[in-house]
Amino acid sequence: MTEDEMQIRELIVAWAHAVHKGDLNAVLADHAEDIVMFDVPPPNEGVRGIAAYREAWPDFFAWQASGACFEIVSLDVTAGADVAYAHGLLRCSIPEGLREDPSHQLRLTWGLRREEERWVVAHEHHSFPLKE
Repeated sequence: MTEDEMQIRELIVAWAHAVHKGDLNAVLADHAEDIVMFDVPPPNEGVRGIAAYREAWPDFFAWQASGACFEIVSLDVTAGADVAYAHGLLRCSIPEGLREDPSHQLRLTWGLRREEERWVVAHEHHSFPLKE
């Protein structure tokens, strides 16, 4: 694993930890001002910009405070000189949901770019597979 891939892995792990703790400032850290996020809940056209990204989190934090988990199961990172991407799976559910379907995992994809000698998340995509 390259140094850049390790840095990105650490950035994503720190982000997931911040999400689980409900630490909005830490969630926002390392995100580009022009972030685009496609999330599970609406709006379907995504949120654009760091202000909209910030506004997307409070409802999730409130839900998660009920005892939900948010933990990385797998994470793969590929980094070039100035752009990188990562994809992973997370457990994201309340305990009852995990008991009903322990394999139900959130899929995440990140697009990153180097800005002023550091990596920032420019694109984030969250999705659940459709249930049959």
